[in-house]
Amino acid sequence: MFKNSILKKLLATSVMTAAMLTGANAAESKYVIATASTGGTYYPVGVGIATIASLKLAKDHKVTFSAITSAGSNENIDMLEKGEVNFAILQGLFGSMAWQGKGQYKGHPKKNLRSISMLWQNVEQFTIKSKYAKTGNIKDMKNLYGERFSIGGRSSGSRVSSETILESLGIDFNKMDLQYLGYSPSSTALQDGKVQGMTTPSGPPTSAVTNAFASIGNDNIRVLDFSKDDLAKIDANYPVWTPFTIKAGTYPGQTKDIHTIAQPNLLVVTKDTPEEVVYLLTKTIYENLPFLNSVHKATLAMSLQKAIDGLPMPLHKGAAKYYREQGIKIPDSLIDN
Repeated sequence: MFKNSILKKLLATSVMTAAMLTGANAAESKYVIATASTGGTYYPVGVGIATIASLKLAKDHKVTFSAITSAGSNENIDMLEKGEVNFAILQGLFGSMAWQGKGQYKGHPKKNLRSISMLWQNVEQFTIKSKYAKTGNIKDMKNLYGERFSIGGRSSGSRVSSETILESLGIDFNKMDLQYLGYSPSSTALQDGKVQGMTTPSGPPTSAVTNAFASIGNDNIRVLDFSKDDLAKIDANYPVWTPFTIKAGTYPGQTKDIHTIAQPNLLVVTKDTPEEVVYLLTKTIYENLPFLNSVHKATLAMSLQKAIDGLPMPLHKGAAKYYREQGIKIPDSLIDN
């Protein structure tokens, strides 16, 4: 399933680590990180975090982690609330909606959530067949009215962020023949001509987009641009997006920069997860960034200096403890009282 040999090795290492611990009857505490579909960035990074944390913490602290696939941010929040997982990766938009009780969480704020770290930016990538990209701007999505478009899984953050963006720009996504597919199935459907476009917000290079460019060709598909005016209209509703340029050469055959927008992704945890566990995980992540960089290029954007940027909810006390040790000043809005 995975073309990335590093990810295959990580999965194998995770299995071996778990097997060794089980064979030794170690009384370890096991934690699960919810990610998203395999074709995006959440899953490989989640596997990377789980693998390095297990390898570093299992022996001395009897703590192990594993990463699971999911439909994305919406399902992740649901699993966090039900206690099915303790950790999850979320879109900034979804985290903000859930914490404040806005959007689909109106009247039901998720106050049991706590931040751990900003990870990398989630870059909006609306990829459509070139014949519909008359201008190359996001408003070309109107040309897909009546056509099949993959907007993400039904419970995914991709779907909600895409709907929020399109609605802000006066684009009626309900006039499209919407398909609710994960990233890899979306890419396959686009390559097979079963959909005319897909949305895959993720840290580039995104494998689903890479595969589409490699298969269909740069002349036949287009990742749409956003103007400053587009961004202003989108941010008027939820001010979490910023300009982002996908440099030429990021995807096979891509000869021009793509001027799109991005929002932060973050690692979150439930409030009642032990402080020491969150502290150790946070410390392990930032002491092993080169390892995560080898897992996915999106993590090259991660740094201790950016760790608390754009977080929509207070920090877990375990994460805050580590950041204070590193000399990071935590604003009052991120202190868990």
